[in-house]
Amino acid sequence: MKRIIVLWIVLMVSGISMGLAQTQTIRGTILDADSGYPLIGVNVLLLDSDPIIGAVTDINGNYSIENAPVGRVSLSFTYIGYNQVILSDQLLEKGKELFLNVRLEEEITTIDEVVITAGKLDGQLNNDAAIVATRAFDIEETRRYAGTRNDVARMATTYAGVINSDDARNDIIIRGNSPSGLLWRLEGIDIPNPNHYNAIGTTGGPVSILNNNNLANSDFFTSAFPSDYGNTVSGVFDLKLRKGNSFKQEFLGQIGFNGLEFGAEGPISKKNRSSYLVNYRYSTLGIFKALGVEFGTGAAIPEYQDLTFGIDLATGKNSSLKLFGVGGISQIHFEPVSENDANGSLYTTADLKNRARVGVVGLRHEYFFNPNLNLSTTLAASQQFTSVIIDSVHNNTSGVQIDDIHTNQTINKISLHSRLNYKIDARNNFTTGIMLDYLNGIFKDSLYTQEGTWFEFANTDATSWLIQAYALHQWKINSQMKFVGGLRYSHLTFNNSLAFEPRLALSYTTNQGGTYSLGYGLHSQMQPLNFYSWRFETAPTETNADVDFTRSHHVTFEYNKRLAPKLHLKTALFYQHIFDAPVESNPSPYSLLNFGTTYGNVYKPNLVNEGLGENYGLELTIEKYFSQSYYFMVSGTVFESRYQGSDKIWRNTGFNSRYSLNVLGGKEFAVGKNGVVMMDLAFTAVGGRYTTPIDLEASRNAGETVYFDELAFTQQYDDYLRTDFKIGYRLNMKRITQEWLIDIQNLFNRENPFEEYYNPQTGNIDMRNQLGRLIIPQYRILF
Repeated sequence: MKRIIVLWIVLMVSGISMGLAQTQTIRGTILDADSGYPLIGVNVLLLDSDPIIGAVTDINGNYSIENAPVGRVSLSFTYIGYNQVILSDQLLEKGKELFLNVRLEEEITTIDEVVITAGKLDGQLNNDAAIVATRAFDIEETRRYAGTRNDVARMATTYAGVINSDDARNDIIIRGNSPSGLLWRLEGIDIPNPNHYNAIGTTGGPVSILNNNNLANSDFFTSAFPSDYGNTVSGVFDLKLRKGNSFKQEFLGQIGFNGLEFGAEGPISKKNRSSYLVNYRYSTLGIFKALGVEFGTGAAIPEYQDLTFGIDLATGKNSSLKLFGVGGISQIHFEPVSENDANGSLYTTADLKNRARVGVVGLRHEYFFNPNLNLSTTLAASQQFTSVIIDSVHNNTSGVQIDDIHTNQTINKISLHSRLNYKIDARNNFTTGIMLDYLNGIFKDSLYTQEGTWFEFANTDATSWLIQAYALHQWKINSQMKFVGGLRYSHLTFNNSLAFEPRLALSYTTNQGGTYSLGYGLHSQMQPLNFYSWRFETAPTETNADVDFTRSHHVTFEYNKRLAPKLHLKTALFYQHIFDAPVESNPSPYSLLNFGTTYGNVYKPNLVNEGLGENYGLELTIEKYFSQSYYFMVSGTVFESRYQGSDKIWRNTGFNSRYSLNVLGGKEFAVGKNGVVMMDLAFTAVGGRYTTPIDLEASRNAGETVYFDELAFTQQYDDYLRTDFKIGYRLNMKRITQEWLIDIQNLFNRENPFEEYYNPQTGNIDMRNQLGRLIIPQYRILF
């Protein structure tokens, strides 16, 4: 590893004197924020340029600024009758043209200019109906922040209200909710868990298949989201794929922790500005393992690969077509090791083989009947598959491995989402849509019993429709006040579960620039499809087939204030009441609200919708957006997350860490004319998670870990603390941009607890810790 660091430094230093002052092209499309229709004649000005450099949008809303100086640039967008927008400190690199697409909002009355800074909390959202508990997600941040590994899910955990204290998974825990409550959406379609080594019914994994080099800026919601989102009681990650360059061929090469990857994009037809984009990535963890890097899997080496593509076609003056796809396959083999393995392997006496794949391919069409009325329709097919084979030596004295668990689970889905949007006037906008999901689940899962026989706890080919419809109305009462109201309907045909969900939100901006926002929503979510078909040794029929939706009331009150031109304050109070959660029919502490606290599916028979839960707390964010070559953000949350099982006792959920704190910042230093040194630091503190204590005597008698179920989630681990540091060098050369990075995660080698377990070799309860210090080099080239 020392050799790698030395090589990185040599490459960085050797490139400092290379290259001359360079220029690059900035392009983009300007749209009406409400209708999405291209705006003709928008003035685009490169700020601080001398002489002045600018452009005007054409009949398709496109603009192009050539010979812009490489580095950080700021642009102004002005149009008669619309609010001005300013994008500040955008990164322009020699190896890649910069595309900036902007949505301008029509004026209600004459007001001061709207200043939008890349990545800020009140930044430019794709969904204009989102006015509370949401953030514009800037893809550049995933490359900038220390410790995020270029992963959009890990990036989200730096936000207030979002928590993850597990180094091995990128679960997104929002305000104490189970990570299984998060909705992933891509190009208008709800997609399966987009992670390698995924498990059906969960939303996390160790490595995302979503490649940040191919994503456009997106929206992230933490509660009370508008009615065009459903089937979730937690939050929404609404992602978009960017368009490929329709003017010139561009290429990307990158090697780092997430893999070795190659990307290409370019025009299909310059005449109608059709383009393609493709990126392939293959895991490099075997290489890192050979170099002595430990990443918490013992001797096992994770193997995975993924592919992302998008083809954008202009099919006419008023229509467009996009073919897109994202997919990945993965596998890993944990061989048996001793219980007291020094590497803290997640699996010890078991031989475990895991295979998984996930993918979605879709076609999205958009058509404008006129500048104020458009219809967008997406048709997609997706699949999620996981297979686990466990051979165990736990419960036999012969020392010979025998099969213990076999699972093969597949969910195939065909989805249609059709959305009609009508901009009535500058004040009013109406949207309605329908979503149809055809679900087919094939579950073949078996468990080897102590009697020496196999029990099939799933052998099902289940089908169902999830039918959802929604409508929402945006009313801009005046230049300071906005109201959004909506209604959503959901119907699961598998057991005829029904839901009607009202959504309301109101925002008011004072003359002093502070904005107060209030949002309410009733939300519902179906259970994982395999849940309905599960069977049990004690109840061999499908006893959970009739379980209804889990439901939730969300209320959020926010205050946003610009303290200075680049300094922003945001605070939020939130309360969530969850009801109709699945719990056991007999008194017990079990609740499906804790789904995701372990890696496997933990289901029980004869569940009923009688469980409760509540999450409430306070969030605070102070953020200085990137300007003058530096940025910082402090985000914190204090909260409570409780639930009630069928025993009617209120307990901590498995996600109730009570607090989280993120402090991060960074600075860029110019080196020569074309080089930049980047330094970023991040500190995370999360309260210890609650677990169920181990019954030592019962564990000794059974020879494996046995818990005090009646004391569920009463034991709290130590706090999770981690410091990450990243240093890099970016060089713009004559035709290419190169970037070298070293990301040191868990800089001080903090021993954060992962889990307690019973060790049959010692007869005691031992602790496995999470990852120690991890040094990740990365190289990136654009040309």
